[in-house]
Amino acid sequence: MTATAAGTGAGPRIVDLRRGVLEKNDQLAAGLRERYAAAGVAVSNWVSSPGTGKTALLERLLARAAQRGVAAGVLVGDCATDNDARRLAATGAPVRQIVTEGLCHLEADMVTTHLDAWTAAGLDLAGLDLLVVENVGNLVCPSSYDLGEGVRVVLLSVTEGEDKPLKYPQLFISSDLVVLTKTDLAAAVEFDEPAALQAIATVAPHRPVLRTSARTGEGVDALLEALLATPVLASSPAVHPRSEEVP
Repeated sequence: MTATAAGTGAGPRIVDLRRGVLEKNDQLAAGLRERYAAAGVAVSNWVSSPGTGKTALLERLLARAAQRGVAAGVLVGDCATDNDARRLAATGAPVRQIVTEGLCHLEADMVTTHLDAWTAAGLDLAGLDLLVVENVGNLVCPSSYDLGEGVRVVLLSVTEGEDKPLKYPQLFISSDLVVLTKTDLAAAVEFDEPAALQAIATVAPHRPVLRTSARTGEGVDALLEALLATPVLASSPAVHPRSEEVP
């Protein structure tokens, strides 16, 4: 099958198709970025493997934001079910579920569609100080798709092992902030934090790292401050590439 595909030129066509998909996504992401800038809302895109604790940390973050008078909303991406959205909505924050029907990542058109529906339902984006996009749990696909965010947050759980940045470098390279999660379990799972920090520094030098625990609340205020300090970008970020290069 490999020989047939190569002989018919299927390989180059797939590359061209992928390039076209990413270019279209980047155009839509640019529109989202302008939309966020006009609303004055700080937007972050949270990416990680499944089970890292994104939703639990978000619950704690939303509760803390409410205590501090910070208006925060969430778009939740999952392949199926609205379980996470219902959990987060219990905090009182505006939440909207994006079901991807099996797709392993969110794309800019999905975010645009759901923001439009949110607006039609009466949510004013300008009324939010912070918007968090919780991406589908995946360590590969989300790295290629810009969602117009001002900051991309990659989460790494202490239960995953120290070498994840080395195994999945593109996600960490495209990130702006690394968040260690479930730090209350670090001793129990014999997590080697210096080794993890070295792995992060190897693939993404100078990337800031925050330690957090949804259970104890460690780092939640620092994370909220970091997200609120996110620059509202009217144009594409220049430092860390959002879309991977297609050869």
